[in-house]
Amino acid sequence: MPDDTPATIADAYKAAFRGHPAGVAVITAEGPDGPTGLTASSVASVAVDPPVLVFSLSTKSGSAGVVLGADVFVVHLVDSLSVGLAKRFAATGSPAADDPMWGTLPTGERYLPAAATALRCRPRSTTEIGSSTVVVAEVLDIATGTDRGEPLVYHNREFHSLSDRSRLS
Repeated sequence: MPDDTPATIADAYKAAFRGHPAGVAVITAEGPDGPTGLTASSVASVAVDPPVLVFSLSTKSGSAGVVLGADVFVVHLVDSLSVGLAKRFAATGSPAADDPMWGTLPTGERYLPAAATALRCRPRSTTEIGSSTVVVAEVLDIATGTDRGEPLVYHNREFHSLSDRSRLS
């Protein structure tokens, strides 16, 4: 029988979190070349008053670098109806500024109207931990979409929707 014990603590850590489902979000910001974004599964609520969330980014380049350098960014909570957004922003390169998937918030930031919810945020603090940066952000405004799909989670390197049929009571 082959030994499938991870070789390092880092490998074991990655394997452990592959089995731990997480919500899915797309984080966007305006960069020098237009809007950009990335898919994240590390977004979590921190406080309600004031509304604060947290997420981490594992690089400082590309879209992550733009988000880290932005005065304001938008965190889009993605559901099963907008899984295409999650897949699109998980790939390298962002849609062009004139792509019809972009909309504009009343405050001027571009966002993704197809997402279930868009939270306009400003960073309150960043902390570097190893090769990642943890971002704590205050939510300034919230735009909620009209159509709501099933919750979407990322588990074992794949997107999955949840439904009432999956409820354990």
